Order: sequence, then C-alpha cells, then structure tokens
Amino acid sequence: MSRYITRCVLVALVLLGCVGCDQLSKTAARAYLPGTGVHSYLNDTLRLEYAQNSGAFLNLGATLSPAVRYDSFIIGVGVFVLALLLWAVAGARLSWLQRIALAAVGAGGLGNLIDRIRFDGAVTDFLNLGLGPLRTGIFNLADAILTLGAVVLVITLRARP
Repeated sequence: MSRYITRCVLVALVLLGCVGCDQLSKTAARAYLPGTGVHSYLNDTLRLEYAQNSGAFLNLGATLSPAVRYDSFIIGVGVFVLALLLWAVAGARLSWLQRIALAAVGAGGLGNLIDRIRFDGAVTDFLNLGLGPLRTGIFNLADAILTLGAVVLVITLRARP
C-alpha cells in the first residue's frame, strides 16, 4: 500500500506544480497581454502574443460545431487525462521517470481543460518561439509541459528491453 501512496503523491505533486504554473502564467497573460500587440525578446526568439484558441493544436478543430468541440475537447480530453493519471498511478511496470512523464502529459491536458471549462471552450495561448522565419504556432505552458512529457514517455518506453 505504501508504494501506491508514494505513486499518488508523486503524480499529485507533478499535477499541482505543472497545472499551478500553467494557470498562473495564463492569468498573467490574460491580465497584461490583450490589446498590447506582440512583445519580442531574446532577439525575437521568444514572442509573447495573446490569443484565445477554441480549437486544439494550432487551432485545429476551431470551426467544428460547439457540440462536437465540447464532446471532443472537454469530454474526450477529460476521459483521456483521467486514463493517463490512472495509468501513472497504477502502472506496475513503469519507471519513476515514466510516471512523471505521464503525469506531465495529464497535467498539460488538465491545464487546458480548466481553461475550456472556465472560458466557454477557449484556451489562453501566448507563447511563440522561433529562429528567423521558422516559428512555432502560439501555445501556452500546458502545451509545452504536455509535449515534454510525451517526448520523455516515448523515449523511455522505446528504451525498454
């Protein structure tokens, strides 16, 4: 039983830290960025630009009907996040790094899910990275956490003997 409790605490700490930072950053973005244009830093490597995204990655699905977006982005993502977190806690053969990676993917999904529930299906985005003409789309901290967790999970799962 203590192993289960340790796993729960680990997943809860990752969730609290990641979702907390994501929500704080989005609160600051909503407070300070709307209507201020693009802010460029580090020789234009980092841009801050406020956007509300009613779709998924790179605004995909934004033109779907509200009912389909609700079913996909709130119900579907909610079920997926719950399944990931249950796997992170209950997966007997997972390493600690894999548990953290799964919790990070879940935290990223949860951070955006909170926005969708609070803001009529939209997610606050404000980060843009790039070098010269190569740029990412506008994203948020939850997206970055989710992506990092997914990359670590794939690498560690492929490295298994």
